[in-house]
Amino acid sequence: MQHPFIGDLSDQSLEEIQGKIQALSKNLTFALRSGNQNMVNQIQMVLESYKQESAKRLDDMYKKQKVQGSINIQKGNT
Repeated sequence: MQHPFIGDLSDQSLEEIQGKIQALSKNLTFALRSGNQNMVNQIQMVLESYKQESAKRLDDMYKKQKVQGSINIQKGNT
């Protein structure tokens, strides 16, 4: 579930989004250790919003680069 107060993330770069994901992950670890379930829920929702935006952008990049989903490791016709 996305956080209701997270607006449009399209104005942020992919690097900024990934940096925010790292920071939120650290905050989530702290919240889990402190046992503050309300804070955990809020951070998880914000983190989900950023992860979805990151995944969307990475998918778009892969489509533009025409990256295949699998790698062929078979030897040539010998």
